[in-house]
Amino acid sequence: MIKHPTLLRGRGAHQHNKVSFIELFFDLVFVFAITQLSHALIADFSPQGALRALMLMLAVWWVWIFTTWVTNWLDPDRSPVRVAMMALSLAGLVLAASIPQAFAERAPVFACTYVAMQVGRSLFFLWAVRGHPGMVRNFQRILAWLMAGAVCWLAGAWTDEQTRPIWWAAALVIEYLSPSLGFHVPGLGRSATTDWDVDGAHLSERCGLFIIIALGESVLVTGATFAGMDWTPEAITAMVASFVGSLAMWWLYFDATADIASHQIEHANDPGRLARLGYTYLHLFFVAGIIVSAVADEFVLHHPMGHTAPATAVAVIGGTLAYLMGGLLFRRVVMGHWSGACVLGMAVLVALGLTAEHWPPLALATGSSVVLVAIAVWEARNRARCLPTSATGH
Repeated sequence: MIKHPTLLRGRGAHQHNKVSFIELFFDLVFVFAITQLSHALIADFSPQGALRALMLMLAVWWVWIFTTWVTNWLDPDRSPVRVAMMALSLAGLVLAASIPQAFAERAPVFACTYVAMQVGRSLFFLWAVRGHPGMVRNFQRILAWLMAGAVCWLAGAWTDEQTRPIWWAAALVIEYLSPSLGFHVPGLGRSATTDWDVDGAHLSERCGLFIIIALGESVLVTGATFAGMDWTPEAITAMVASFVGSLAMWWLYFDATADIASHQIEHANDPGRLARLGYTYLHLFFVAGIIVSAVADEFVLHHPMGHTAPATAVAVIGGTLAYLMGGLLFRRVVMGHWSGACVLGMAVLVALGLTAEHWPPLALATGSSVVLVAIAVWEARNRARCLPTSATGH
C-alpha cells in the first residue's frame, strides 16, 4: 500500500487545534455575504423578499459550515489545504457579490459558484484523505448528496424566475436533510456520528467567530447609516439602543453559552451528534436573528418616531425572537436544560409585538434591547448553576 503524506490535523489529548489565520481570512469573505443579505432584506422586506433572503442565507451558511467541518479535520497549515482555502475564499467573494441579483440575471453565477464550492471542496477532501478508508467512504456519501442538490441548483439557474425558487428550495431540502439521514446512499451505507472524529473546541471556536462576524456586520450597517444622518436626539437614541441590543446578543452568546457548550461537546460521549445538531443546524437561528435585527436597526434609524410600520415591527421583534430561539434550543440540546429567562423574555417580546401599533419604532427597539439586557443579566447571575458537572452527551 502506498503511504501518502497526511493532511489531517493532529489530535492532542488535552488541547484543541486553534483557528488558523487562513480560516479567519476565509471567514472575512462572509462579512461581505452577511452584509449583502442584510441589504437584500432592507431593499425588499416583503414576504417574497424575505423568503428569497432566507434561501440565500441557508445556502451561504451551508457553504461555510461544510467548509468548517472540513478544516476541523484537515490541517490548514499544510500548503495544499491552504491553497484550497484561498480558492474557496475567491469563490465565496463571487458568491456574495451575486446575492443581490441571485434570483434574476446572476442566477447562473450564484448557482455555478455554489456548486463549484460544495462539490470542488468535497473532491479535494477525497484526494486529501486518500489512504483513510473511513473518511473516504464518509465523503463519498456526502458528495453523492451534494451532487443531487447540484442538479437542482443548476436546473433552477437556467429556468424562469417563477420556477427558480422551487428548484432551489428542493436543492436546500435535499442538502439540509442529508446530515440528519447520515448521508445514507444505497450501496455506500450511512455515516454514524460516533465515527466522526470531531475537535469540539475548534468547531465551537469557529462558530463563535462566525457569530462575531455577523454581529460585526450589524454594527457596521448601523454605524454607516448613523454616520450619514443628522445627529438628532432621536437618531442618537436609536443608535444607542441598536448598539446595546448587539452588545446584549454578544453577552448572551459568549458569556452564558459559548464556553459551557465548548466544554460539553469536548467531553460528550457522542460529540459528532452534538456538533451536527447544535452547530450545523441550530446556529442558523443566531445568524438569522442578527441579520434581521440589523435590518430592524436600519428601519428604526430612518424612522424613529411616529407610527410603527408592520415591516419594522416584524424586523424588531422577529430578529430578537429568532436569536433567543437559537439560544433556547442550543442550550437544550448541548447543555440539557431550558432557559427560563429566554422563555419569559420571548413572551414579553410577543406581547410587545402584539401592541406594536401603539409604540413608535424607537420605543419598540428600546424595549427589545431592554429585554435582551435583562435576560443577559439574569443568565450571568445564574451562570454558576449552568456549569456542567459531567458530560453526558444528552
